[in-house]
Amino acid sequence: MKKLLFNIKGLLQTHDGITAVKRGTAMQELPQIDNAWLLIEDGKIADMGKMQDLPEIKGAERTDLSGRYVLPTWVDSHTHLVYASDREDEFIDRLKGKSYQEIAAKGGGILNSAKKIQQTDEDELYNAARSRLIDLIKLGTGAIEIKSGYGLTTDAELKMLRVIRSLKREFPIPIKATFMGAHAVPAEFKDDKDAYLDIVIQEMLPMVAEEQLADFVDVFCEKGFFDLADTEKILLAAEKYQLRSKIHVNQFNSFGGVQLATEHQALSVDHLEELSTNDIDALKNSRTLPVALPGCSFFLGIPYTPARRLIDNDLPLVLASDMNPGSAPSGNMNMVNALACIKMKMLPEETINASTINAAHAMQVDDQVGSIAKGKNANLIITKVLPSYGYMPYAFGTNCIETVLINGKKLEYN
Repeated sequence: MKKLLFNIKGLLQTHDGITAVKRGTAMQELPQIDNAWLLIEDGKIADMGKMQDLPEIKGAERTDLSGRYVLPTWVDSHTHLVYASDREDEFIDRLKGKSYQEIAAKGGGILNSAKKIQQTDEDELYNAARSRLIDLIKLGTGAIEIKSGYGLTTDAELKMLRVIRSLKREFPIPIKATFMGAHAVPAEFKDDKDAYLDIVIQEMLPMVAEEQLADFVDVFCEKGFFDLADTEKILLAAEKYQLRSKIHVNQFNSFGGVQLATEHQALSVDHLEELSTNDIDALKNSRTLPVALPGCSFFLGIPYTPARRLIDNDLPLVLASDMNPGSAPSGNMNMVNALACIKMKMLPEETINASTINAAHAMQVDDQVGSIAKGKNANLIITKVLPSYGYMPYAFGTNCIETVLINGKKLEYN
């Protein structure tokens, strides 16, 4: 089956073959073909070019995209999509003046979600996650990472990961699963964290590996959760199962987590709302990708990741949604890009690079998605008629997407 998209106002993020991570000033570079055409064949990108060079193509379904932009679908490399219920009650508590840490200390936060996950059966959990994922695809997400971490018991963690596996089987987009048993210390282990760590390392990890339920491992490396020694124990254990790490770090404090993550060649370090000179130096000397989660900063009212500081130090940057019920209850990557422009002073070109090709590297799916290149999946955003692609983050409350194609098709879900 062939599809020809023609009269495209601007075809964005076009490349020849595999594309390297964009860093520093290169993040301002966004290859574009004006007045373009794009050929899709068997769900893959087959060819592209300027309209003046359009060859005769027979047997293709033709779509006129005059005035519209086409770009790769968003790649969301950090989400907690699988959860049992929302936490709007905690949202109200924060409006009344309670901090995220105060809510967590009283059994809210992650522990609240864990209790609900433990009480929810797998089918119900799957149906809720499935509905959320459909909504995100409609908003332009064409690849996604999903974490466990709201189970905090062996059975519940495995249940979450099996739900993610089921999503992988149903949905035709790249989905990666991350095991995050070390997301919080369960209430029953609050006075014996080492005992819970033993369960994570000696019981959960072997079962996750045996069933091949995870692509990565994650730890909430933060004061009051898991310290540097705890984090290193888990990383060393995960390395025995060839599970690479993606670490929550520096959300509230900078105390050496970035350096530890880079020493263990973590694929990414995520959050980074707090950042020191030592953190910058560690990232400069590594291939670990910094990931910013502006939706969390917006919702909690905490500092934003200092994007300009990272980019001006010739580092790459990834943007992700952090979708979760407590601190970022939205997976809308269009809003994430708008926040990055408005609050982090990133240029539209930088946010597109951070949400497509760099994010694809942060999920290790850059051979499939993240740019418009021959042979890659035809996972594409088609905008409405727009004056420029800069209009997308500018009009932050407007849905600028007309159509999303996954493997060249518009998905229809009930």
